Amino acid sequence: MQTLDIRVRWAIGILWGLTFIVVLFSLRFAFLAIEYAQPTMIYHALDRPLAFYGHVAGATVALAVVPFQFWSRLRTRKLALHRWLGRLYGVSILIGGLSGIWLALTTEAGQLAGAGFATLGVLWLIVTANAIRLALQRDIAAHRRWMIRSAALTLAAVTLRVYLPILAATMGFETGYTLVAWLCWVPNALFAEWLLRRQSRRNVAVA
Repeated sequence: MQTLDIRVRWAIGILWGLTFIVVLFSLRFAFLAIEYAQPTMIYHALDRPLAFYGHVAGATVALAVVPFQFWSRLRTRKLALHRWLGRLYGVSILIGGLSGIWLALTTEAGQLAGAGFATLGVLWLIVTANAIRLALQRDIAAHRRWMIRSAALTLAAVTLRVYLPILAATMGFETGYTLVAWLCWVPNALFAEWLLRRQSRRNVAVA
C-alpha cells in the first residue's frame, strides 16, 4: 500500500509538472507574434482574434489554477482562497470554453476535428457549471466528483501536447490533428470515471 501511495504521488507530481510546463509554454503568445507562436493557427488569430486569444487566455488560466484546487492543505487552511480560485477557474472556463467552441466550428482542420473540439468545449462548460452548482449547494462530496471530471477535461490541453507530436510524426499532421481532437479528452474522461468508480467501491468496502 505504501509503495502504491508513492507511485500515485509521483504520478500526480509528474502530471502537475507537465501542466505547469504547458502553462509556461502558453505564455509565448504574450511575447511572440502569432506567426512564430502558433503558425498553424494564424488564420484563427487573424479572422477571429477575440475567440482565439480568449481561448488561449481562458484555457491557460484554468490550467494554472486546477492543481491548486486539488491541494488539500490549501482547502483546509485557506478556504476563502480556494473559493476565489474556484471562481477564477469557472470564469476562465466560461471564456475558454465558449471561444473554443467558436474556433472548433470555424476550423479548417475538417468537420471531424471540429466536432471533437466542439464536444470537448460543450462538456467542459456543462461539467464545470455542475461542479460550481454543487459547491454553491454545499454538496461538497458531489462537488469534488464533478471537479475531477472537470479537471480531466481541462487537462486535455496537456494530453494534446503529449499526443500530437507522436501522432504527427507517425501519421502526418492532418491525420494526427484529427485524431488528437478526440484522443486529448476522451481517455481523460474515461479515466476520471474509472477513478470515481474505484473510489466509490473503496468507500463501500470500508463502510
